[in-house]
Amino acid sequence: SYSRDEVAVGIVHLGVGGFHRAHQAMYVDRLMNAGAALEWGICGVGVLPQDRAMKDALEAQDCLYTLVVKNPDGSLEPSVIGSLVEYLLAPEDPEAVIEKMAAETTRIVSLTVTEGGYNVHPVTGEFDATNAAIVADAQPGAVPATAFGLLTEALVRRRERGVPPFTVMSCDNIQGNGHVAAKMFTAFAALRSAELGEWVAANVHFPNSMVDRITPVTTDADRAVLSDRFGIEDAWPVVCEPFTQWVLEDNFGLGRPPLDQAGVQIVDDVEPYELMKLRLLNASHQALAYTGFLAGYQYAHEVCQDDAFVDYVRNFMNLESTPTLRPVPGVDLDDYKRTLIERFANPEVRDTLARLCAESSDRIPKWVLPVIRAQLTVDGSLCRGRRRARPADQGSRPTERPADRGGPDPELRSDRVHRAARHLRGPDRRRTVRRRLHDRVGLPAHQGRPPNGDRHRRRLRTHAGRTDTRTPTAAHPGGAAASHSAQRN
Repeated sequence: SYSRDEVAVGIVHLGVGGFHRAHQAMYVDRLMNAGAALEWGICGVGVLPQDRAMKDALEAQDCLYTLVVKNPDGSLEPSVIGSLVEYLLAPEDPEAVIEKMAAETTRIVSLTVTEGGYNVHPVTGEFDATNAAIVADAQPGAVPATAFGLLTEALVRRRERGVPPFTVMSCDNIQGNGHVAAKMFTAFAALRSAELGEWVAANVHFPNSMVDRITPVTTDADRAVLSDRFGIEDAWPVVCEPFTQWVLEDNFGLGRPPLDQAGVQIVDDVEPYELMKLRLLNASHQALAYTGFLAGYQYAHEVCQDDAFVDYVRNFMNLESTPTLRPVPGVDLDDYKRTLIERFANPEVRDTLARLCAESSDRIPKWVLPVIRAQLTVDGSLCRGRRRARPADQGSRPTERPADRGGPDPELRSDRVHRAARHLRGPDRRRTVRRRLHDRVGLPAHQGRPPNGDRHRRRLRTHAGRTDTRTPTAAHPGGAAASHSAQRN
């Protein structure tokens, strides 16, 4: 309902995958359809060479794409999104990307570069200045190749031209994502010069945000349905659930779109909302993914049709995650948890367990271990979820990988649950894993501390306090380390 000829770029987004197109771009499009925010069009940027596939798909469609909402009753709601008006590929033309961010009309640079894209050293928690890509980008006169190098060079040029810095808005699933982005980008700037690092810290705004929408991988079947039922030919549509939420800190240096008019919650303190989402939704997804996969399931909704798994996840939410949360303004946590189970059980979304298992070495430390640490600090309950920490605790891999079911190969570690079920298939395998959930996790049989509870708590304290000492696997920090096939929620 708006003319795209009237849309000007005000936002540059690094890491255009399914989630960005189902979430941030959708909210901006919603505003534009209401006749607002036409000066806040989005220029997408691909940082990795493999992002050429996205560039080719979008440019062939004038950057238009279809967003398909999949309702639990099987009905579909397609809409064409027009807020993304341009797409640049950094490996092909880094200068164009830098100049787009350096332009005075650009007021926000937003990011979805995945949990592993912030170049956090796995041992120290600090910026990893030894990463080869970072070392290369920090050299005088280097042509930037990472998000850190590209974004920082754009800030340098704006400063030299007397243009105020843009706001850097992280939309990744990291607690305190704005704080993390500020720390990491400031550290990179300091590698170029200590004075530049101080300037970035003092002048660039990094708002925190909480984002939520389950966005599974787009399949050929999705494309076919869109063509057959609606007559729309789209090389790369996006499918998603009906639910969407965005809670955003009001911390912008050069203004922002009136996102509150599109349903975004603008708040002073995001932390209660992000802890709720990370520790209830994301951590519960991890709880479902590994056990469900080992039981032979392929999709999240299949796991949520099994009462043993639903009880397991509810116990994890109620007894372990919820006690670690602060009060969340305007949110009934019991209702929120009920809604999560309903969302997980949506059969139309067909969210694969392989997607949820992927990148586990990035996800478990950020989503699961904080719950364990918080509970151990107050001597809280671990009786239902202590096996929940086992994926981070063991070194063996399952004999069948999620890649064998059409998904990415996660860094999956398992324990006796897997050893008991590894030679089984189908119903026998599921029964074995369900029995282990009851016997070892302490479902109804163990209402108090389970047998050997002290031994397990001591063991969990050891592992919850231990930082992963493996070498980072992200080959391109700050460059949307995950492929577009592994979308996030």
